[in-house]
Amino acid sequence: MAITVQARLDDKTEAALKKFERSTGLTSSHVVREGIQLFMDTHTKPRKPFKLIGQGEFDSGLTDLATNKKYMEDFGLTRAQREARLKLKKRA
Repeated sequence: MAITVQARLDDKTEAALKKFERSTGLTSSHVVREGIQLFMDTHTKPRKPFKLIGQGEFDSGLTDLATNKKYMEDFGLTRAQREARLKLKKRA
């Protein structure tokens, strides 16, 4: 369905439109339609799907990483605490 659009052009824009019509042989309607399409193409960005950072990029190779508690033993310890714990294990 086609609609009619009215627009007020200043003298400079009207002169540019008429000059463009003469040089290309296109109608003002065609020029305006192409201009709107060009404007839409340059001012709208295609939406990309969201991607979680790091998703699928790392594979530890451990199939029970989320359920096996031994992987969480030293979690949260400082390096010094980890080394002290390691020394105690070696003594025992």
